[in-house]
Amino acid sequence: MTNDRRRLVGRVVSDKMDKTVVVAIERRKLHRVYKKVVISTKKIMAHDESNSIKVGSLVRVVESKPLSRHKRWVVEAVLEDSEGLVIDPKQVGGEA
Repeated sequence: MTNDRRRLVGRVVSDKMDKTVVVAIERRKLHRVYKKVVISTKKIMAHDESNSIKVGSLVRVVESKPLSRHKRWVVEAVLEDSEGLVIDPKQVGGEA
């Protein structure tokens, strides 16, 4: 049974909180007038139950119910660890 939750891929930029990581979601789009690629970054807080994800890891986060004042996302999968080791190569290419 599939669900309609949003899933985003981003890089962990902070792991200093308990059971929480900050994930930077990078979005690239073409400017309408100048035809230049504009990069916008949004930081979100995501729940990490195991407390094992380190800074620099590539993760996939999924929408969830509000877990705290700022947390509305949960880490679903670690696609690449902080050393650059690819965990599952078929998932890194695109979103599931």
